[in-house]
Amino acid sequence: MSRAVRFDGYGGPEVLRIVQVPEPEPGPGQVLVRTVVAPINPGEIGIREGAFAGIWPATFPEGQGNDLAGWVVRAGAGVTGFVPGDEVIGFAPRAAQADHVVLDADAVARKPPGVSWEEAAPLSAVGVTAWAGVDAVRPRAGETVVVSAAAGGVGVLAAQLARLRGATVIGTAGGHNFDFLRSLGIVPVAHGPGLAERIREMVPDGVDAYIDTFGRGNVDTAITLGVPAHRINTVADPLAVRRYGVHGRAQEDAFSPALVAELADLVARGLLVVPISRVYPLERVGEAYVELARRHTRGKIVLSLVPEADRERERRALFGDREAVPQL
Repeated sequence: MSRAVRFDGYGGPEVLRIVQVPEPEPGPGQVLVRTVVAPINPGEIGIREGAFAGIWPATFPEGQGNDLAGWVVRAGAGVTGFVPGDEVIGFAPRAAQADHVVLDADAVARKPPGVSWEEAAPLSAVGVTAWAGVDAVRPRAGETVVVSAAAGGVGVLAAQLARLRGATVIGTAGGHNFDFLRSLGIVPVAHGPGLAERIREMVPDGVDAYIDTFGRGNVDTAITLGVPAHRINTVADPLAVRRYGVHGRAQEDAFSPALVAELADLVARGLLVVPISRVYPLERVGEAYVELARRHTRGKIVLSLVPEADRERERRALFGDREAVPQL
């Protein structure tokens, strides 16, 4: 049997429960993964509360979670690229928060040995989402880009990826995150009323692109600053996409194992930082979402399904002395 997070009706975190389910079997072209870490994401709150029922209705009992990192346990017929013990990063919509998850083998990326489980697991969701937003607005060397919620899970990665393209990045945040953003080479600015005026004072010559990861009027601010619609991307304000014709590119527009592997390589080389705000055990999944809903998280909150102290012991129990071998 395998633990899995489920909910039987829309509601707050109190509807979440951990149940025992049969361990799934991989079909042809699939792999079974033992989940080590599964991050949590703001969109999952909306799905659980029913806010997105018109777009993504739940099928009760509904699973939860999307991104994960873990070990390949078994491979289905026809899979030649993975063997038991391989360390991988995957994306499993509404299924990631479970001890065992079945994934299509052609949608799985390898985790580099030098990247921690906690850093790796978010890359297939917030990492790809951040990349999609940056790619949509095409920042160039010498330009100025604003990223809203630049200390958050998507924002902190988008800001760094824009910097890697040579842009100067201004990140909106609360004052308690200013020093953190400066340590990443991001210029902080206080969010909230008067944001457009503060940005104008900082950049009298204007802003070239704007990446919104928070909503709540950031696209309006970008338009007020004179940023062209085709150089604005939002992952948090679908109404603004329709109102202004700005981009709304996100994870589903960019996901590929090759991109996840590329992001993981940037982390391994020290070029991309994935800050982890807090690690919760699976049993405290409800508490984790309560903290996330406050919208003050720096980086990511993740669930640990295999406690750090037990990982080496469990790996050896499953796979003996075999070490994961990265694909060259």
